[in-house]
Amino acid sequence: MAMAASEIEAMIRAALPDAHVEITDLAGDGDHYSARVVSASFRGMPRVRQHQLVYDALGGRMGGQLHALALSTSVPQE
Repeated sequence: MAMAASEIEAMIRAALPDAHVEITDLAGDGDHYSARVVSASFRGMPRVRQHQLVYDALGGRMGGQLHALALSTSVPQE
C-alpha cells in the first residue's frame, strides 16, 4: 500500500515542527518520492544524523509502505 505525499509531509512536520518540507512523487506511483527537509533542528548534526531523524519520523514505514525516498536535508540559510 502506497503512502500519500501529504502523509509523509505530516509525519515529518510532526517530528520536526519548524521544518520546511517539499515532497515530490518521482514516479507517479506513490512509492518513489524525494523529500527536501530544511530545519534549524539539524544545526550542528552530521548529514547521517539528519537523515536518521527524518527516517525516524516515518515510524518504520521505509521499505514497507514507502518503497523509496531520496532525501536532502539542510539547515536554513542565515
